Amino acid sequence: MSDLPLDALAAWCETHVRDFRGPVTATKFRGGQSNPTYRLDAASGAYVLRRKPFGTLLPGAHALEREFRVLAALHGRGVPVARPLALCEDASVIGAVFYLMSFVDGRIFWDPSLPEIALAERGRYYDELLRVLAALHGEDVIALGLGDFGKPGSYFERQIATWGKQYRASETRRIDAMEVLIEALPARCPHDDGRVALVHGDFRIDNLIWHPSEARIVAVVDWELATLGHPLADLGYFCMALRLPRNPTLPGLAGMDRAALGIPDEADMIARYAALSHRRGVGDWAFVLAFSFFRLAAIAQGVAKRAQQGNASNERAGEAGAMAELLAELGAAQLQSPAADSR
Repeated sequence: MSDLPLDALAAWCETHVRDFRGPVTATKFRGGQSNPTYRLDAASGAYVLRRKPFGTLLPGAHALEREFRVLAALHGRGVPVARPLALCEDASVIGAVFYLMSFVDGRIFWDPSLPEIALAERGRYYDELLRVLAALHGEDVIALGLGDFGKPGSYFERQIATWGKQYRASETRRIDAMEVLIEALPARCPHDDGRVALVHGDFRIDNLIWHPSEARIVAVVDWELATLGHPLADLGYFCMALRLPRNPTLPGLAGMDRAALGIPDEADMIARYAALSHRRGVGDWAFVLAFSFFRLAAIAQGVAKRAQQGNASNERAGEAGAMAELLAELGAAQLQSPAADSR
């Protein structure tokens, strides 16, 4: 049974979405620890709905309005996204703010080892995702109309402060490694090098929809955390998967023979991204990774808090929240590497 008031939803859509015709049924997608996502099947076709969670939310979290704005800016350009259809900021319609977008048919891979793909083909899939990431970071934010989408400069410094506050707001117990990161990251923060790009904020394998049979991304999804920031933040976030252990919540590649799996190593991915983006140097890469683990740990802690409050978006939210300590420990371990120069 759907947790959406389908009659009210269909009535709103018929008024606000061109050519929409009910009745409508809703099926909740697997995954999605933050904003619940549904496939809507109506008389006029298939759609996707994303809504904010029900209940009390952390300030600034679940920014679907920003996500809708990004989709509207990017659709039809070089980065593949679903077509945004309508945003409803009136929470009384279904009990939460939501938006509709087109349904994009394709494949979603949950495991970065790509067991569904032939070994010889896996490198092509990684090359495609690096191509799309570089294309995103190459977009002109002024031309996109997103020049005011975030504050320019000092990205890492501001993000550390923001996610530190979010973590404190959702803290349920002391995590020693998070205390280490909260204290050490500001001092380790590199000098701002002036690079600014539209960053996705959650760029990982399961937020990509692939062509049904080709090594081609047909849509990048889940733009809730998008902002103007440093492009290395997305690359470092993606490379966390190389260090995450195998687990059912956030499957990683740690301990696996990636060469035998046909997965490019980190140095090759960094070099390929640099060639595609015409951006050289990663500076203090250990800091970038530590920051990425810290940020994801803060997000996981928010999931744990919502699970405790009973308004989590996913039935496995408790498991994802339990990842916060592991993620923090992996981040703190990165800080054992000496700081690199900023070139």
